[in-house]
Amino acid sequence: MGSGTGTGGTTRARSRTASHLRRLVTDMRYGTSASAYAGRRAVRVTLAAVSAFYVSLYGLHQPVTATYGLFAVVAMAGLSRIPGTGRQRAVVIARLLPVGWLLVTAGTLLAVHTWTATAGILVIGFLIAYSAVTGPRPAGAAPGLQLLYILPCFPPYAPQTLDERLGGMTFGVLLLVLAESLLLPDPPSTSYRDLSADAAMTAARCATELTRPPWTLSSEADAAARSAGEALRPSEVPESERPAGPGPRERALAHTGMAARVLLARLQEAPGTGPQGPRSETLALLHEVAASARRTTAALRTGRPAGPGQLGEALAVYQRRRTVAPRRKTNGETNGETPETVDRVMYRQAMLIETAHAGVTLAAAADLALGRLPEPAETRDGGFWYAGQGAARLWGHRLRAHLSPHSVYFQNAVRISLALAAARAVAGLGSLPHGFWAMLAVLTLTRTTAAQTGAIVGRALVGTLLGALVAAAMLVLVSGNTAAYAVALPVIMLATFWFGPTHGVGWAQGLFTLVVSLVFAQLAPSTWQLAEVRFLDVLIGSSIGLVFGLLAWPRGAQMELRRDVAALLRAIGSTVTSTVSSLTHGAAEERNSLLPLRRALTLAESSFAQFQSEPQRPGTAAVDWHAALIAGHHALRGARRLLAEGPPTETPSPAPAWQRGLDTDGDVLAERYAMVGGLLEGARPPPSRTRPPVPGETSDGRPQGLPASPLYYDAEAWLTSLSADLDHVAATAAAASSSSEAVHGP
Repeated sequence: MGSGTGTGGTTRARSRTASHLRRLVTDMRYGTSASAYAGRRAVRVTLAAVSAFYVSLYGLHQPVTATYGLFAVVAMAGLSRIPGTGRQRAVVIARLLPVGWLLVTAGTLLAVHTWTATAGILVIGFLIAYSAVTGPRPAGAAPGLQLLYILPCFPPYAPQTLDERLGGMTFGVLLLVLAESLLLPDPPSTSYRDLSADAAMTAARCATELTRPPWTLSSEADAAARSAGEALRPSEVPESERPAGPGPRERALAHTGMAARVLLARLQEAPGTGPQGPRSETLALLHEVAASARRTTAALRTGRPAGPGQLGEALAVYQRRRTVAPRRKTNGETNGETPETVDRVMYRQAMLIETAHAGVTLAAAADLALGRLPEPAETRDGGFWYAGQGAARLWGHRLRAHLSPHSVYFQNAVRISLALAAARAVAGLGSLPHGFWAMLAVLTLTRTTAAQTGAIVGRALVGTLLGALVAAAMLVLVSGNTAAYAVALPVIMLATFWFGPTHGVGWAQGLFTLVVSLVFAQLAPSTWQLAEVRFLDVLIGSSIGLVFGLLAWPRGAQMELRRDVAALLRAIGSTVTSTVSSLTHGAAEERNSLLPLRRALTLAESSFAQFQSEPQRPGTAAVDWHAALIAGHHALRGARRLLAEGPPTETPSPAPAWQRGLDTDGDVLAERYAMVGGLLEGARPPPSRTRPPVPGETSDGRPQGLPASPLYYDAEAWLTSLSADLDHVAATAAAASSSSEAVHGP
């Protein structure tokens, strides 16, 4: 009976084990968890790397080719984090193959002296790291490209083996391309174009709903608009789908998403109407907004530009008709309308025009993203300044824009290149065996903040020490049995790239120590001292990374973001002042008057992108940084439109009371932006300024007598939206300033 019970228990245990393995395999093939992604990646890396290594070492008997074949795969798939599907990664890796040839060649030739190799990594390391400015895929590939130079820049200086090195690297990369293309494809994610199409369709439904009683959005429509807008936030979009590149189509697609978010926000903020409902011309324009959004949705779904629609023409007609009201008032024709009624109507019209302009921008940006050639007017006013320009010119523009100590991309490139150069100099001058492990430690453990680097280094050293102890024991026990090493390598490598990304840097460093020990034990006879060398190199490399993390911008993007957003808020305030002055006093518009705001917005966006990849400590995440970026886009777009309209010519110039009121409103808002910017940098906030009474105005701020021109309401609607954006930033900035740590960073 006992035997039967034991047999039954064993059978059930085997059944549970088999069931667990089936679930594990199914999850790895089709799952969307971090473990499933890591498992699929581990299978592809292991199969490509081990195949390249074994074919070259045991089939061709070329250890140099085997070494470079294996490490090329590890570099481009293990160390690199290229976002996207397998086929997308394969395309990127294949395109980078010529770059890999140049790096291996440069590393081989510059290894002649320590100083040449050090100078090489100083320059090449900076250029590779700085390439992250061009988008997430180059940024993801940068660590792997660094390794392709690091490996050959160490002794022995052997230019006669360059063909074997290039052959091994090419063989490994081609196997990796095949593995990424054919093996275990990742589930596709929703593209940014599809997300923009969903947002455009939601906007169409909201605009249609505003044309029916009760002339406001229902709670369901409001929630749908909010959800569609949130889905386009960069933090909510998979990195592989973010249109972050410098090319014209990527810029236009990013512009499409921004315009969709603005259109949804404008529809949610639409002011209410009286019980009689909107006027007929208002309803007609809302119908055109809805029709345009539906056309944009269809274009984004099919990939074919929709072409010019009727919204732009309808908006122009609406604006011309709106000018009749002030002219009629000048002639004394009131039609029974009080100034208060006219005021409310004109303000609603201004908000509707803001909404329609967002719809026009959405339609144009979507068409440009789909390949339509720009119209001269679209590039002349600066709205789509990038359209029609060559990719090379736009890449150059992006690279030049961030070539500044205030750019986090520049800071990261300087930090990593200096650390790598120091590690190469120490390894060369100290004659460290396998010194490239020290540089590899710098590459994998250096982070953008000193605190983050310190925390990671501690765990990495513990993991490396434990891995070295296990590797030493294995080398002693197996004692040169290469067959055992060959059998163990695929298993350990699979575990390294599966458990390392999901269990932390300690596991990753410990398991990778076993991998390199198994690899080099097959290349040459090795003793337990190989594991000792591995730990020493990681200790040296991590120490160098920690030192440079402390010396070079130790607070990473957290403090830089605070400074960049403060500068952005001040630039918005200056733009408000100059724009309002141009409208009220007819000041001449400078051609490049908006360049400071555009540059400040670019730096703030790059800092925010870097900030999102860093751990956020208590106090640092309280500020609504994204609201500040939205305010920058609002200011840039609105100022450009208002300056293009210019002071009114067909309608009477603003009455003095309106002119002074608009000037004062602009000054007060600009001062508020400057005050919040100072608050972010730790300045003591000055007493808030309120708008002083203007002669000729009523107690509620409306001027007596004739109504203002439509341009006044357009400007006030723009200032109102900027004020709402600032409220989000100011409330959270005030909370963050309550502690010194929140103001001055961790």
